[in-house]
Amino acid sequence: MSRKPRLAIIAHDGKKADLVAFATFNRDQLAEFQLVATSSTGRLLTDKVGLEVESLESGPVGGDVQIANRVVEGEIDAVVFMVDPLDKHPHEPDIQTLLRICNVCNVPLATNSATADALIGSPLLRQVLTR
Repeated sequence: MSRKPRLAIIAHDGKKADLVAFATFNRDQLAEFQLVATSSTGRLLTDKVGLEVESLESGPVGGDVQIANRVVEGEIDAVVFMVDPLDKHPHEPDIQTLLRICNVCNVPLATNSATADALIGSPLLRQVLTR
């Protein structure tokens, strides 16, 4: 049985413009994924790029944790998290939980546009992944 790979996308506020540029450039490739995002990131992807996205809560009120839960449940195949390393984030423990869970569950994680380009272009994500 074939399905679209499931990709979670998150971007800190300081990286939203970078995310929109990345998503616009890669729109056709991203349309091949089932996309899940935190609320403001999902809204940007829908409104500015025209992608279909399932939006969860915002990161500061639990969206990062919701995505981490889906990673644990095997419902996410890869994560793109455009991290702003130069800003403070009040929900840093949630962010670290998501990053740790991706490593524990061996789920590919890109934290900048260069690795996100490599990740979404990988033929491995086009296969149904089993865990």
